[in-house]
Amino acid sequence: MKYSFAVFTLLCCLLAQDALGQTQFDTQDPFAHTFSIVARDSVTGNVGVAVQSHWFSVGNTVSWAEAGVGAVATQSLVNKSFGPRALDMLQEGYSPQQAIDSLIAGDEGRAFRQVAIIDTEGSVATYTGDNCIAEAGHIKGNQYSVQANMMLNDKVCPAMSKAYENADGPLAERLVASLQAAQKAGGDIRGQQSAAILVVKGTSNDKPWEERLVDLRVDDHPQAVNEITRLLKMHRAYEHMNEGDLAIEEGNVDKALQEYGQAREMFPKNVEMTYWTAVSMANAGRLQRALPLFKEVFNKNENWVTLTQRITENGILSVSDSTLQQILTVHK
Repeated sequence: MKYSFAVFTLLCCLLAQDALGQTQFDTQDPFAHTFSIVARDSVTGNVGVAVQSHWFSVGNTVSWAEAGVGAVATQSLVNKSFGPRALDMLQEGYSPQQAIDSLIAGDEGRAFRQVAIIDTEGSVATYTGDNCIAEAGHIKGNQYSVQANMMLNDKVCPAMSKAYENADGPLAERLVASLQAAQKAGGDIRGQQSAAILVVKGTSNDKPWEERLVDLRVDDHPQAVNEITRLLKMHRAYEHMNEGDLAIEEGNVDKALQEYGQAREMFPKNVEMTYWTAVSMANAGRLQRALPLFKEVFNKNENWVTLTQRITENGILSVSDSTLQQILTVHK
């Protein structure tokens, strides 16, 4: 009889019992053999976690973070409760090491677990159980930890550590650089499927809608690391778009034009970004520069013509009737 890898692993683990004959883990624990990183930005104080695995929707299982508290990666044969429980402990004043000690002590499946915890001060603790599938291990650095199991080789963690330490820019980009290095070094022995990145503020301001700075997931993709990299770049471009929207709301057309322009430079073929750049140009009286952009968008989908009429009615596009007609007919 042939079994899938997941079923085979489950059967093996069900047979693994401690000296008392008790099963060492909950049979409903998800599999997330993977590589991940938890880290704190020493400049901003932000904390985050990034992960990749040959398993569906790994971000739903491995990565946990809360503003003003810390970040957690719980993986291998995952005890999913480790994520929220660890954050609760940090909030209660536990150190990361104390939190791990408490979690592991009460878990019969500890030999199959891998977990890393970092708090908002940069203190970090990591645990890799003896029965995690090789190649497995972790490296703790200054305000970060990388950890991996079921890797193709033992070069993954060192590559992740080096890449993170040598990377520049915001925390999210440095986390992704670590994932890229892991994959380049060999990565998960089974390949790629899903990835996630979560970055939160180091302090809480009681406005939870402002506290998650980056929250991206790739649930099922054959090149998950490349895709999470692309999504992070898209996230940055849409940050410019959001700033442009805010500038329009405040009547600052020049700033809106600048923000939309920066977004469009990052993704010149993105219709949404092209459209709002055109709107900003028209509002700034730069119609001759705006018309080719409107034409480009309208030729791809005439629904944008209807949208243009609607945003004129509520004042987002503020042009004369004659200018509006020039815009609406540019594609004909």
